[in-house]
Amino acid sequence: MNNIVVGSLESSDCLMTLSPHESRKITIESIVYDAYYEAIHQAITTLLDEHNLHQVHVLCQDKGALEYTIKARLKTAILRYKEVRS
Repeated sequence: MNNIVVGSLESSDCLMTLSPHESRKITIESIVYDAYYEAIHQAITTLLDEHNLHQVHVLCQDKGALEYTIKARLKTAILRYKEVRS
């Protein structure tokens, strides 16, 4: 299966990449890593839990996106990921 990629690397956006993995793995690369890592991680974890995804690797490349942007990008990626896997 190919990776699902949503978003961009433009300022105030983020690029989300989802791929199959043997367990849940979350990788966050962010220009505001020190200040917002925990909030970004929590937003990702919450959405993965809501969609019952446990065997996926999420790569979040954040360029200063607000939380609602991160959630919207991830939700879109999750829906596409589930569509491809069904």
